[in-house]
Amino acid sequence: MMTNNSLAYYLQFDFVIYALIVGVLIALCASLLGVTLVLKRYSFIGDGLSHVAFGAMAIATVMKLANVNILVMPVTIIVAVILLRTGRKSMLKGDAAIAMLSVTSLAFGYLIMNVFSASSNISGDVCSTLFGSTSILTLDSQEVIICIVLSVIVIITYIFFYNKIFAVTFDETFCDATGVPSKRYNFLIAVIIAVIIVLGMNLVGSLLISALIVFPALGAMRLSGTFRGVVILSVISSVVCALAGMIVSILYSTPVGATIVGVDLIWFLIAAVLGRFVVHE
Repeated sequence: MMTNNSLAYYLQFDFVIYALIVGVLIALCASLLGVTLVLKRYSFIGDGLSHVAFGAMAIATVMKLANVNILVMPVTIIVAVILLRTGRKSMLKGDAAIAMLSVTSLAFGYLIMNVFSASSNISGDVCSTLFGSTSILTLDSQEVIICIVLSVIVIITYIFFYNKIFAVTFDETFCDATGVPSKRYNFLIAVIIAVIIVLGMNLVGSLLISALIVFPALGAMRLSGTFRGVVILSVISSVVCALAGMIVSILYSTPVGATIVGVDLIWFLIAAVLGRFVVHE
């Protein structure tokens, strides 16, 4: 039977501390943009971009790049910008474009890995990338520093442009009419969410990254009636769920990504029940 002593034992190892730090930062950043994406009805963009990142990662792996993010990060950012700029007059609406890119990138990535990869365990590699693996527990100090730096940049940028992001979230036409360039801030949102997707793939895998974006925001919306309140509650719940999921995973040897998603689901169900008794102003 696991006890507090078991957790204290694991916390003696640097790789566990690294995993907890990175997991908390990724969950925090994902929850910030999650509220905006859900309200703009782009909640599924995390899933689409993660599949694009998977396809780019497959190409980078086959090319044997020392750092796959050299290719994955710019490709994901470019696709995120394209998706958020698809408007009503475009040939493909936002949800259709996401669905098309999601399926195509996933299939293309798997095809590339099967045809060109020299690995003897292709199924294992694909499964680890899609559903997360122990990679979050094998981070080195350099990867942790990069994650911290990028997370701090995301958080500072969100806080600094909070009012503009708030305005773009609810009414882009009004923003343009009042001199706030909505396209510029949509571009900013696209870049931030792409960075979060690439970072989050190490934590929960490409198929489960949407949970970090959607569940905290949806749960918070059941309990708060203001944008600021939803963002704050979403951040708190996301960090707590990620931390709880990783601790359970470490203690009981369960899959990291799936465990975090399970905790996020429990949070959403609790918030949905409590939300019935909350009166929004």
